[in-house]
Amino acid sequence: MRTLGARSRGWLLGWALLAGLSVGLAARAGAFLLVDAPVPSDLILVLAGETDRRPARALELLAQGYGKRVVLDVPANAKIYESTEIQLAQKYIQDLPQAASVSICPIDGLSTKDESKDAEKCLARGGGKSVLIVTSDFHTRRALSVFQREVPGHEYSVAAARDETQFGIKWWAHRQWAKTLMNEWLRLIWWEMIDQWR
Repeated sequence: MRTLGARSRGWLLGWALLAGLSVGLAARAGAFLLVDAPVPSDLILVLAGETDRRPARALELLAQGYGKRVVLDVPANAKIYESTEIQLAQKYIQDLPQAASVSICPIDGLSTKDESKDAEKCLARGGGKSVLIVTSDFHTRRALSVFQREVPGHEYSVAAARDETQFGIKWWAHRQWAKTLMNEWLRLIWWEMIDQWR
C-alpha cells in the first residue's frame, strides 16, 4: 500500500507540473506571435489584408524616419462593390500628404507565402536592400519568417499594427482574441511544419 501511495503521489505531482507548464505556455501563446521590432530600412512594405491600421502604422513609421518609401500590397483582382481595391488604394494615396513616397504593389496571392512571391517583383523594382514589413500584430512572427525564407537577399524587420478589436496578447480576455489566436497558431504551425518545405 505504501508503494502504491508513493506512486500515486508521483503521478499526481507529474500531472500537476504538466498542467502548470501547459497553463504557462498557453498564457504566453499570444505574446509569442507578436514581433514588433522595426529597424530603419530602405522601404516599408505594408502587407495586404487589413486596410486601416496597417497603412496608418506604415505612414507613422515613414514620418519617424524608418523608411524612405512605403509600398502597399493590394489585391489585384478584388472588388468592393463597384471599385477595385487598386482603385481605392490609388484614391487613398492621392489624398495623402506623403503621396509621392507611397506606391502600390498589385498582388494575386491569397496566402502570405504567395504574397511574398508577388511582392518580390516590387521589391526588386524598388531596389531596397532592407525592408520593414508592416502587418497585423498577430501576423508579425509568421510574416517575418515567410519573407526571410521565400524572398532572401533582403534584410527584414517587422512592425506590428495593433487592432484591439481583433487581438491582444491576453487572448483569453475576449472571444475574438481567442479566435484570432487559434487561427494564427494553426497557420503558423502549417507554415513551420509543412508549407515552408514545399
